[in-house]
Amino acid sequence: MARYISFLLFALLILPSCQSDNEKQNKRPNIVFLISEDNSMHYMDLFDPMGVSTPQIQTLAEEGVVFENAFSNAPVCSVARSTLITGTLAPRTAMHMHRKIQMAPMPEGLEMFPAYLRKAGYYTTNNQKKDYNAIEADDVWDESSGTATWRNRPESQLPFFHKETFMGSHESRLHFDPEIMKTYSPADDPADVSVYPYYPDTDMFRFTIAYHRDRIRDIDVWVGEVIQQLREDNLLDDTFIFYFGDHGGVLPGSKGYLYETGLHIPLVVYIPENYRHLVDHLPGTRSKGFVSFIDFPATVLNLAGLPIPEAMDGKAFLGKNLRESVEKRDETLGYADRFDEKYETVRSLRKGKWKYIRSYQPFYPDALHNNYRYKMAAFSEWRELYYQNKLDSMQAKFFQPKPAEMLFDVEDDPLELHNLAQKPEHQGTLSDMRKRLNGKLLEHRDLGLIPESILLKEGIDNPVSYGEKMAETLGKILQINDLVFHPFEEVNATLEENLRNGNTLEKFWTLNTMSVLGPKVTALLPLVEQMAENEESLIRWKAVECLAIAGNRSPFLALKQLIAESDDPVESLLMLNSLVYFKDHSGHHYPFTEDDINPGASITEVERRIQYLKGTW
Repeated sequence: MARYISFLLFALLILPSCQSDNEKQNKRPNIVFLISEDNSMHYMDLFDPMGVSTPQIQTLAEEGVVFENAFSNAPVCSVARSTLITGTLAPRTAMHMHRKIQMAPMPEGLEMFPAYLRKAGYYTTNNQKKDYNAIEADDVWDESSGTATWRNRPESQLPFFHKETFMGSHESRLHFDPEIMKTYSPADDPADVSVYPYYPDTDMFRFTIAYHRDRIRDIDVWVGEVIQQLREDNLLDDTFIFYFGDHGGVLPGSKGYLYETGLHIPLVVYIPENYRHLVDHLPGTRSKGFVSFIDFPATVLNLAGLPIPEAMDGKAFLGKNLRESVEKRDETLGYADRFDEKYETVRSLRKGKWKYIRSYQPFYPDALHNNYRYKMAAFSEWRELYYQNKLDSMQAKFFQPKPAEMLFDVEDDPLELHNLAQKPEHQGTLSDMRKRLNGKLLEHRDLGLIPESILLKEGIDNPVSYGEKMAETLGKILQINDLVFHPFEEVNATLEENLRNGNTLEKFWTLNTMSVLGPKVTALLPLVEQMAENEESLIRWKAVECLAIAGNRSPFLALKQLIAESDDPVESLLMLNSLVYFKDHSGHHYPFTEDDINPGASITEVERRIQYLKGTW
């Protein structure tokens, strides 16, 4: 009996600690996303020696992991955030156009990832930006507002997921009146800042760079404030904190483009004391493994101990039971399509040190007008200097046609200044990267290869299913686009056959390919002239574009007529993209008047183009 009583007393003494250990194992961690607008990793000294010191973010890094190769899959807000909230590649799910003309449904069998957390007992809050191109269900957030915080949860023991966005670094902050240069003194003397070689070295650019560096400092202050709130609430030991940028930018030529400055983001993940058993990395370390926005939802669910839906495209990079070591990952896909009213289809693939960029309308220069972009004084000055012939060859590239493909060694050339695509010694790498990219676009049924007007009519109700239905056609489109890499005499017969007997999409991309080939296709232009008169409006537009680029025929009257006749505003927007291109970047001239463009159908983006053409933007 004495031995039994002694055992019972011992059991009663250790039971609380056993329960505590069990509770600790079963308790889920809190997770916080701190997202800053429009800044790439190039602006912080945690990642780039020329960057700004960010001591608050540094404190996260000392107790966490710095991811040196983290990427947004898209270089603009709504597409990047759609990828981030769904864990899917936006061109596969029709969430790839910024700004959406029509919302896409969530793929069958998939929810926005905070909904899974909420169902598992998490309190989910968003403060406050969303900006998704997908239809959001009612069960994603407990609260989404400018005052949403974990502090509002009804019970203090509830685990929480909190997402917060810092707007003070957004592109709009650089839409300042140049008069501010007389009154604002940046922390860095503009005379001392580093100016990238593709920028003109002017007072305006130097001031803009210095002014933006102050916005990075503002980000750091904000991060520190949120850390202090968590510390005051005694939550730091239980909370993963992800700090990252929502994509690159926002100095000219970064946001909206698939260069590293548009995609390569800062990412620091703080590892809380009580959950270090979930992470293989030691605090204060750096990871070189590649991670991107498609991976973030899977990572959060994995840390929370929840299953990862099969419909997600990404893979977890933190937590237990990872599919592979993060350090072995060395690949990321990038995509850029419509940016407001500006169209251009571009894809990129980064594998290790190699960066491959494929432009499907390379005759459109990077500088093609977008009203919002050119509100930035530095952007407008850059263009004016080009028109005045005051830029060197490196600075002028932004305003000129691009190669259809570019290849960069970003270890030796981090600013992607030197295209290696034509170098004989790199042809093997170039061919491999082209094949890899094509394989991924076909594997993921990239709907960016479908003109938006067709996609909205045929596939927006169920984009994933539509992509599967169009798989064979998408493969043919990729083959047509790659004809530009062969001698014309080898592809002439194929081009003619497509023009005569192809379906709408085959004719569309064949005409586009001929525009890329330029004057080489002169022998086929009589057939194109017939198509400019007798085909459906979408094909007539591409025929007019081809005749202007490859045959030096003025496009303006034909484009004006097509825009006036079209009853599809998205189709009109596509045509207006060409009209602005020819107005600003070709040898063709036309005396536009205020009432010269009268679209048959209009939406906001069409109105932006009309405002620009009228000079009222």
